[in-house]
Amino acid sequence: MKYTAVLERTSRNWSAYVPDLPGCVATGKTRIDVEKNLRGAVAMHLRGMRRDGDPIPAPGTWTTEIEVDDASVAAASAPAQAAS
Repeated sequence: MKYTAVLERTSRNWSAYVPDLPGCVATGKTRIDVEKNLRGAVAMHLRGMRRDGDPIPAPGTWTTEIEVDDASVAAASAPAQAAS
């Protein structure tokens, strides 16, 4: 089973979570560390759900990249003109 993971770099380390498994999180000093730690966290989370008789959720989160050009950003941040 494959779940989508969200990885975030902070000023000191990396953190990650799995949107389809609320409460399933991990941290690590590097991206490699956080991915390894998250694999373990997901396995432990799913084992706990099975042990407790909870249904295992099917993966239901996807990601995509959205590209925004600089001109769009500049236009969006320009001050609004007062209506005449």
